[in-house]
Amino acid sequence: MEENLDAKVDALLNVEKQMRLAGDVAGTKKAVIEIVELCYKARAWKTLNDQIVLIAKRRGQLKQAVTAMVQQAMQYIDDTPDIDTRVELIKALNNVSAGKIYVEIERARLIKKLAKIKEEQGLIAEAAELMQEIAVETFGAMAKTEKIAFILEQVRLCLDREDYVRAQILSRKISPRVFDVDPSKEKKKPKEGDNVVQEAPGDIPSLQELKRIYYELMIRYHSHSNDYLEICRCYKAIYEIGSVQENQSQWIPVLRKICWYLVLSPHDPMQSSLLNATLDDKNLSEIPHFRLLLKQLMTMEVVQWTSLWNTYKDEFESENNLLGGPLVPKAAEDLKLRIIEHNILVVSKYYSRITLKRLSDLLCLSLQIDRKYLRSTSVFYQIGIRANLGTIGGLFWWILAVVFGPVKEKIAVFEEAEKHLSEMVVSSSLIAKIDRPMGIVSFQTAKDSNEVLNSWALNLEKLLDLVEKSCHQIHKETMVHKAVLKA
Repeated sequence: MEENLDAKVDALLNVEKQMRLAGDVAGTKKAVIEIVELCYKARAWKTLNDQIVLIAKRRGQLKQAVTAMVQQAMQYIDDTPDIDTRVELIKALNNVSAGKIYVEIERARLIKKLAKIKEEQGLIAEAAELMQEIAVETFGAMAKTEKIAFILEQVRLCLDREDYVRAQILSRKISPRVFDVDPSKEKKKPKEGDNVVQEAPGDIPSLQELKRIYYELMIRYHSHSNDYLEICRCYKAIYEIGSVQENQSQWIPVLRKICWYLVLSPHDPMQSSLLNATLDDKNLSEIPHFRLLLKQLMTMEVVQWTSLWNTYKDEFESENNLLGGPLVPKAAEDLKLRIIEHNILVVSKYYSRITLKRLSDLLCLSLQIDRKYLRSTSVFYQIGIRANLGTIGGLFWWILAVVFGPVKEKIAVFEEAEKHLSEMVVSSSLIAKIDRPMGIVSFQTAKDSNEVLNSWALNLEKLLDLVEKSCHQIHKETMVHKAVLKA
């Protein structure tokens, strides 16, 4: 049977040669396809691979014939008996299509199939490297949805192998605005001379489904760096998808995630804008607990952390079982930090100066005492009380115990309040100065010489106006009393 196959293949090769030399495109394509079909029907996979390579290397081979051969052979990939045979066929087709622009789309699809096989075998790194070899953004004849799906697959594999830098580079090849284009308005008849865009395969998702996949991958990327505001914006984009808006079981978990990540985001203008936009959403009335949570952050009042956590602890932990999965691992810790930052902003609005002790009480921060320092203070104290104050050494130790000990102990007690306050000052969230020896925080902004001079001049003008008004009042009272005396 193998001899019969070889004889038939040789005969068809002679026909292919005659057609090729004659420049007959249709005849050459037909001969090439018949050779491939003959090998497939005989289940001669090795012969099929050899013939694919042989036909492609023939002198003066027509581009149309190579394209037809590759497309025909790609249909047989899923019918291979085992993985090894499938990989060999894909590699043979990949070698044939490498470096040929007219089969670049077919090569991209072959690489995608090979990467999927590698991924199933647990070779994530190899699969990612294979996918990164193909720059589909330069393929003019590939459908837009297929391009996006291919790049998203590249991003996903990079995230799976924890290559976040390359994942970010690849994700920038997709503009978020591409998902807002109406596909029905893009269907135009191609002009003469334009490249004909191939239709995307049936397994490629729609543009709106790709939009959701894109933002889910971006959520994975931003979760690595705990960028809560960007995560919130990604969930906001998912929330605005039409299919999500139509299904209440989908938009409620997404809206909950938006609320949580808004609370977790540091205070800045973008966060405030998103917070106001979310509060104006009518769907938020379906989850009143979260509306109340957002209003607490909008109101300039101190929020008690313990009561807030007791109220929302069950809601926080229930996120693990909802659509979208659990929040980032540091969410509980950062939630407390955001409440502390909110309270510091509230305090800075109502106080110009405040003691660290009072600030710690308002922020519900526990006192943290440096035990190592207290032991040294204890040594100072023990030596001081036992020393003879009549000597210079005894007087020295007594001064250390009485004067320097309490000052440094006071500094150690409010270390946590200072830490949060300093972080907010460094991030330019507020302006504050700490007098550590006195234990006082000042929220007043520093003024330059011009502002001080203008303020002094304004106050002086007000003072003179007040003096003049007082003089008028005194003169008026004097005149009234004189009139009464004369009468």
